[in-house]
Amino acid sequence: MGVVKEFKEFAMRGNVIDLAVGVIIGAAFGKIVTSLVNDIIMPPVGKLLGGVDFANLFINLDRDATLSDGSPIRTLAQAQEAGATVIAYGQFINNILDFLIVAFCIFVLVKGINMLKRQEHEKPQPEKTTRECPYCLSEVSAKASRCPHCTSELEPAKQGA
Repeated sequence: MGVVKEFKEFAMRGNVIDLAVGVIIGAAFGKIVTSLVNDIIMPPVGKLLGGVDFANLFINLDRDATLSDGSPIRTLAQAQEAGATVIAYGQFINNILDFLIVAFCIFVLVKGINMLKRQEHEKPQPEKTTRECPYCLSEVSAKASRCPHCTSELEPAKQGA
């Protein structure tokens, strides 16, 4: 029973839940980026390069492999159907683009977070509204001329301190 309790404590920690949320959002973001690359970016790029379908680019390592009807293999799907050994470098290019887009998005996100942190550290400290009585060490208003606790006369507050 102790293991179940330990696991529950571990799983309910804030960091574990944050990590789980991050992984789920990351997976969904990965799908969006893959669709962006495959469906939005690569078709125009392929069109500009003479109608090339990057997902279909491959090198056939079985030069003598043919389709069941004896015709030569022309597409990646045909090569896979025929069981030919291929290097599907077109899909690799798509995956590299996926990675670069995700890496750039993470870079922009981290850069933004770091900028916000820097701005937070650069904020001026709020002006102190209290000071310490030098006689009884109580907190008194910065504008007070007498301490309300020990009734001692206080020096005027220094400007900007």
